[in-house]
Amino acid sequence: MTDQPVTLDNHRGMIAQQATELRRMRADVEANAKALREREQALESHLLAAPAQSWAEAAEKAHYLLSLFAATPAALDPRRQRLIADVLKDFEVLSNGSVG
Repeated sequence: MTDQPVTLDNHRGMIAQQATELRRMRADVEANAKALREREQALESHLLAAPAQSWAEAAEKAHYLLSLFAATPAALDPRRQRLIADVLKDFEVLSNGSVG
C-alpha cells in the first residue's frame, strides 16, 4: 500500500482520456460563461443605477452598448464596423482630450 494518490487518467485508454479532458474543458467554459453573465448583470445594474454625471460616463454607457451591438450579426457589415470604431475613438478623444 502506498500513500501516493493514483492518477486514474494514466490507467484509461486514450479515447477515454480525451473524453474526460473534453468534459473538463466544457465544464470550465460553462463556469466562465456563467461568471461572465453575472459580471455583465452587475455592470448593467451599475450603469442603470443613476444617470451619467459627465460626458465621460455617458460615453462609457454608449461604449458598452456598442460593444454588445458589435457582437451581433447586424454589426458584421464593414461600414458598421468602421462606424463603431470611429464612434469609440470619438468618445475617447472627447472624454480624454487625446487618442490613447
